Amino acid sequence: MKTVKILSLALLCSIAFISCKNETKIEQNEIESNDLALAELNTPEISSSYLYVTASTGLSLREYANLQSDKIGLMPYGTKVKVITIEGTPTMNIGGIKGGMDEIEFNHKKGFAFNGYLSKFFPPERDISAKGYADELQEAYKSVMYSESIGGSVSEPTNTETLVLPTNQWHEAYYIAKELFFIPSEFKYPNQHGKDLKVIKDKKPKNNVWVSEMHISRKDNTLQKIEYIYKSKKFESTVTIIKDGEKMKISKTGKVL
Repeated sequence: MKTVKILSLALLCSIAFISCKNETKIEQNEIESNDLALAELNTPEISSSYLYVTASTGLSLREYANLQSDKIGLMPYGTKVKVITIEGTPTMNIGGIKGGMDEIEFNHKKGFAFNGYLSKFFPPERDISAKGYADELQEAYKSVMYSESIGGSVSEPTNTETLVLPTNQWHEAYYIAKELFFIPSEFKYPNQHGKDLKVIKDKKPKNNVWVSEMHISRKDNTLQKIEYIYKSKKFESTVTIIKDGEKMKISKTGKVL
């Protein structure tokens, strides 16, 4: 009988000890969880964005937020740079593009660069197809759209490629179209201000090129359409850029002669 009582007492002590140990462990876990939650709450949110250089000759990194300050670096075309601070309000106009000076980090240097030549879209690689570029863009921007259609006649069929970008910025669409569809470097981004219709001819066309010219349509000093027209002995094409609501549409229609 005494043996039974002793065993019962030992069992009760063991249960009490285990229970106490478990409670201590639970309390410790709760403390650690609370400490972790508090640490996360008190940790400042770190956010950074990245943009790409669209200037074909590169973009200067300057010491201060003005164009007169010293250049401390040159960011080549296509470079991905980290944006520290964005200047949201346009403070200057360069080459018809309104923008400001963003604080940038490049090559372990911090400085300022004109954000009119920075884009959220990485520029097309040399010789990439429009479809290939659209496929790459869609990995980051699902609303990018690409389509291809056949038109014209049976004897003279045409092929049209259309790329729709989720931006309302003309210069972003222009620089992508320029690289994607081989618009000559001589043609600069057109200014918003100017005549309602202006035709700019290529002053240095390649051999056997009959037509190489840009047509710019404006209304009330606002761009309406940009067209690049190309014709040679064997081929002709028209690249068109228009604004469609809050999106930009780039299309190229080509025909073999």
